[in-house]
Amino acid sequence: MNDLEHFFFNHPHRLIHKWNHYFEVYERHLGHLRDRKINLLEIGISHGGSLEMWNDYFKGNAMIYAVDINEECKKFESENVRVFIGSQEDKKFLQHLRSVIPPVDILIDDGGHTMKQQRITFETLFDHITDNGIYICEDLHTSYWKYFGGGYKRKRSFIEYSKNFIDSLHAWHRKNTRPDHFTETIHSLHYYDSMLVIEKRKMSAPFDVKSGEPSIKDVLAEKLVVKKK
Repeated sequence: MNDLEHFFFNHPHRLIHKWNHYFEVYERHLGHLRDRKINLLEIGISHGGSLEMWNDYFKGNAMIYAVDINEECKKFESENVRVFIGSQEDKKFLQHLRSVIPPVDILIDDGGHTMKQQRITFETLFDHITDNGIYICEDLHTSYWKYFGGGYKRKRSFIEYSKNFIDSLHAWHRKNTRPDHFTETIHSLHYYDSMLVIEKRKMSAPFDVKSGEPSIKDVLAEKLVVKKK
């Protein structure tokens, strides 16, 4: 049981609703930030329990910004929690949000989970994540649910939309294409059940390296490969 699970199951707190495997994913991708001063943005406040969880997990080192459409969520503000009321599918609202908060090290989209909301949030706020920051989109299973605008293999689902990031990641190796903005800013993509984690980093074209003395067998095999090409 990691510290997030310990807080979830053993500490008194406001309501938190998560899939059971999320805590392992959080620990894997966010654990290295626990002792740093960071800015965290969470879309979707609900009952405010996750705000308490993040404050505990990051040992009070995080300045937490949070968004919800429910004006009642303003009551969750504290010294290091600032709440903004607005819709995540309102691009103008998100652009205003960008203008009044600093770049964030972690962005967690746990909002309304519709395809439109997830796409607009990503397109508007991804560049507001720091160069070595983390983007997390939760509850991706709604990409398969018609009620949220999804459906299996539906082009406008966030699952299908995000599959394009895989091509961007490999743009260095594709003929007749140029690396795009995502190629130069996405270090890795991590898909889990109902969750996508993107680790950002400034990237440049990869190059292969070799080290050590090859065996005669290796040299002959390499020549054979070149000949076949």
